[in-house]
Amino acid sequence: MNSLWGLVLESRLGPALNFTALSSFLPHYEVKLFKIINDIVFFQEKAIKYYDSKADMDYVSSNFLCIFFCCSLLDLHYTPVILNELNWTQALEKVFIENSREDPSLLWQAFGSATGVTRYYPATPWRTPDKIDLYDVRRRPWYITGASSPKDMVILVDVSGSVSGLTLKLIKASVTEMLDTLSDDDYVNVASFSEKAEAVIPCFKHLVQANVRNKKIFKKAVQEMQAKGTTDYKSGFHFAFNQLLNTNVPRANCNKIIMLFTDGGEDRAQDIFEQYNWPNKTVRVFTFSVGQHNYDVTPLQWIACANKGYYFEIRSICAIRINTQEYLDVLGRPMVLAGNEAKQVQWTNVYQDALGLGLVVTGTMPVFNLTSDGNSQNQLILGVMGIDIHLDEIKKLTPRYNLGANGYVFAIDPNGYLLLHPNLQTKVCYDFTVLLNMKTLDRGFISTFLQRYIDEAIRTYTWTPINDTDYGLYVMPGCCFMFYREYCKRLFIAENNTQFLEDFISFMVNLTPDSAECDLGLIHNLLLDSGIIWQLATSVWKNKDLNTYGFLSLFAATDSGVTRVYPKMSGGWIMAESWDEDPEPFNSNYYRRSLDNKGYVFSVPLRTFYTECSSVEQIQGEGEDRQASAINTSIAIVTVFVIVILVIVFAFQDLLCYLIDDGGFLVMSNQKDHWKKVGIFFGDVDPYLMYALYNNSIFARRQTFLYQSTCEPATSSHTGAAPRGIVVPSIADLLRLAWWTSAAAW
Repeated sequence: MNSLWGLVLESRLGPALNFTALSSFLPHYEVKLFKIINDIVFFQEKAIKYYDSKADMDYVSSNFLCIFFCCSLLDLHYTPVILNELNWTQALEKVFIENSREDPSLLWQAFGSATGVTRYYPATPWRTPDKIDLYDVRRRPWYITGASSPKDMVILVDVSGSVSGLTLKLIKASVTEMLDTLSDDDYVNVASFSEKAEAVIPCFKHLVQANVRNKKIFKKAVQEMQAKGTTDYKSGFHFAFNQLLNTNVPRANCNKIIMLFTDGGEDRAQDIFEQYNWPNKTVRVFTFSVGQHNYDVTPLQWIACANKGYYFEIRSICAIRINTQEYLDVLGRPMVLAGNEAKQVQWTNVYQDALGLGLVVTGTMPVFNLTSDGNSQNQLILGVMGIDIHLDEIKKLTPRYNLGANGYVFAIDPNGYLLLHPNLQTKVCYDFTVLLNMKTLDRGFISTFLQRYIDEAIRTYTWTPINDTDYGLYVMPGCCFMFYREYCKRLFIAENNTQFLEDFISFMVNLTPDSAECDLGLIHNLLLDSGIIWQLATSVWKNKDLNTYGFLSLFAATDSGVTRVYPKMSGGWIMAESWDEDPEPFNSNYYRRSLDNKGYVFSVPLRTFYTECSSVEQIQGEGEDRQASAINTSIAIVTVFVIVILVIVFAFQDLLCYLIDDGGFLVMSNQKDHWKKVGIFFGDVDPYLMYALYNNSIFARRQTFLYQSTCEPATSSHTGAAPRGIVVPSIADLLRLAWWTSAAAW
């Protein structure tokens, strides 16, 4: 499976290699204003006919490419830049189309230029947000990953008294934009200085990962900075170099950068650079003169040039975005000069696609200007090529049915973020009526109890790196042997079972032993299971009087995906249609619980009049026991319980008799007023008795956190009221606490 994943990821690299090989040697024109505007053909967007791509993308057109300009280019001054980009990238259109013909499964192919121009294929209408569209390809995760190497960055903010007012506001906005240029592969810290320097977050003693959570904390702290005191550059640079030279903490260990935001000053701090950075100059220093002032900026220019950096001016809010991202061009120069050795494919973390594709990972490769004109200053990065892979495409390669009902596969990136996991929630949907009821509730203390079964079985994880990537693949095998479900390559799920069986039989009629369309071994397993449970229903179940045992129906589910229910109707109910369980055995609650429990397992579907009892049949083979199928019965709750406790009820009128499953849910009761509470957690039915069972170690309590919640925790009250009896603790940053109670958890 590792090699299969690597093969799919590697197959996406071909288009990127074709693209970068061609674009690196294309001629680049320095056009003059309006010189060749007539040579460019523009199409009206409304005239383009789109079609449904059937590939999770909206309507697209394979006959056209789309071009997007970021808002910073919508200025007359940038017209020659736009025309130049349109001309030299026009030759790449054939590459996009040819790549799509060679591999029809390709999704978006995109090229982001260092000037902010984006070309993507196939064409699709741009998704315009409700607010101002500030999309800039140079700030997208895939562009940042491909355009530069990981960075260790310290941002120094001058908060002396001279920067008060508008200048301080511009500095705060600039630092916020600078943080947005960092990815999860980067490490950062932010410090303010006047007479002395200190971190804006006191608990961040060293560089921290530039993930979403940490950047949000930094942004909040930056907005609370206040200007006072006098400027001392030496204190700021001393703090920054100590941060960057600390090798005892996690960091990127690649580019080392200091970003200085100030209004200006006379001190050049030369002795600090001689102590820490010269003569090797391993740390680049970028300086930003912020605000409209008359201070001498020569020292700032000297600091940047003397330390392999660059000097920028931010006079107004309009200059913030463009000037806080141009440092990436400087960091890309060593990659260009290194040539093909530095041209490596980088895979991004999971992120949300801007064109509505959903969660994707992108393979990126930088595009260099390798034209030789004798001037090394022209050896710059031209942009980044990106090829998207949807997570569903990767999920299809996972051996879902080989691992058993309780086995699964998950993958993580080098930063510990999940690519795949069965419990990963990609989207939270709310019912409108439920949301309306939630809004009408009084604001107060609310705790949510989610009742779930806890599986305490011991799992063994196996992991391996995915070839040619930084990802890691982890496999958690199930407890039994299972078979794969893809019987035939062109056999798809139909709208109903009849149509599916007709399609399946048509495949069988034309199937030959040497056919590559279907896997005969898997088909034999399917036919064998179907024959066995058919004999079970016709020869055994049919001869039994189900009413004698209080059974409503019997059903058997097998690892091949076949489930048989007998009889078809019971008590006026069509059992197959009134079934609450998932028709896929691997996704059903009773099947997965039966695999991890010995003996019988009872489950009570909510809002039903019956309970299910299931057990696993094992087949003894050479060397191991294989669990073949789950045999289940639907039992009438009232009927069976009356039979079981009829004598007890008459002998002891005041005796309370309950049947509780392993999860603490009520299965049966001899109290008539409790019959409507069947399937409810017993702690809600009789809390005092449940507490006694807990104290006697019959049930255990487990508490877990729902880290994927999208709601922010409510602010804690500072009133003098007495503490409540039950307190739900809060967790930081967008994580809402939820208690999971179950089997073993109450």
